[in-house]
Amino acid sequence: MRRTRTAQRLWMFTALGAATTLALTACGGTAETPETAPTLSDEPVTLSFTWWGNDVRHEITEELIAAFEAENENITIEPQYTDWAGYWDKLSTSVAAGDTPDLIQMDEKQLSTYADNGVLLDLGSLGSSIDTADFPESVLGTGALDGVQYGIPVGINTYTVMANLDILESLGIETPDDETWSWEDLADLSDQVSAAGAGSIFGIQGWGFNDGDLNNWLRQHGDALYNAEGEIVADEKNIASFWQYLLDVTESGGSPEPSATIERQSAGLAESFTATNQVAFGNWWSNQVSALRAASGQNLAVLQLPTPDEGETPAAYYKPSMFWSASAKSEHPAEVALFLDFLANSEEAADLLLAERGVPANDAIREYITPKLDEVNQEVVEFLDLIAPRVGDAPSPTPPGGGSIETIISQHTQQVLFGEMTPEEATASFVAELQRSLDDAAL
Repeated sequence: MRRTRTAQRLWMFTALGAATTLALTACGGTAETPETAPTLSDEPVTLSFTWWGNDVRHEITEELIAAFEAENENITIEPQYTDWAGYWDKLSTSVAAGDTPDLIQMDEKQLSTYADNGVLLDLGSLGSSIDTADFPESVLGTGALDGVQYGIPVGINTYTVMANLDILESLGIETPDDETWSWEDLADLSDQVSAAGAGSIFGIQGWGFNDGDLNNWLRQHGDALYNAEGEIVADEKNIASFWQYLLDVTESGGSPEPSATIERQSAGLAESFTATNQVAFGNWWSNQVSALRAASGQNLAVLQLPTPDEGETPAAYYKPSMFWSASAKSEHPAEVALFLDFLANSEEAADLLLAERGVPANDAIREYITPKLDEVNQEVVEFLDLIAPRVGDAPSPTPPGGGSIETIISQHTQQVLFGEMTPEEATASFVAELQRSLDDAAL
């Protein structure tokens, strides 16, 4: 059944209870849902909506806006978008100027920082306006901090290794068994590919530029970067081993030269070694598979990450691709909630979004949309189901100030690769710099 409810029908409903609506929370975590939803304005309303992405995402999102406006003629959505590189600077500038967008595409690493600074709306305060009954509790909870729901998960993804099967076949190298392969296996295979590739094809694309790399490594070693209180708790020996492994693979020739790695890293997905078919393996999030295959034009397969224990420990995790959030200072909460519910629950929106922002986090929408997905994204859905036995609880939320982690990791990875720091020196410096970022946010 399509969810094309009119504004009047939606907003006259009273709360049906915490089981089918966002559980609102105050400090202390007590759930208390408002009895009614906010009231729509009788006057025309304009909402600003900001997101990051490429041209494909921009086009799809503008189609979403047009579909919503066609059903709600009193509401105009003003688009504001940019690429990832400039998004957070633009958003922070808008917030500082008192011009926070009404609707915000939010990332997990930034959620707590913006929530802690009072920028984000407690979505539970919208009562029954947003139906979350079809979101698994564990997934919905990734958008909550101290019991307050600040974001609706859009999609889920997980960290993977993308393998170019055409390259492996052309070089006479067998595809690894990703049920049992180890990090040592990946290093050996990377060396074999580079040797056979004779300088034009390498084993694995350099990594170590985002927190997904480090989080997965730590989890596989029985560790975590943060605890539930937002404190850095990782064993520095485990962090150092992460950089030591990367350095070893690079120095053995399994990965391209550091200067080439850094240059391609800054060039974006389409110019990556994976997308340009110059490596056999690359670490990527599962929601990037479609774009990589489109750019590559070759047979890229999604593999499970290597592990130290043949996949025995449930160290993998499902990460929200992003969240839908809203401004705490929006003058139009009713209209904000109406649009968020449209994005999260309507089949009209699902038909446009498909899996562009990740496999839908909403179970009912995922079931509805899966038969409509192309072959690549159906494979991603199957992959997410396949790894379920390896999936544990999501990492503790990134604490306020932790949004700078990608910059900090990237800087230290570069210094390790260029020999400016040992893995141990980089670890001590990384922890100290990340702690300063957390401390600054707490001032």
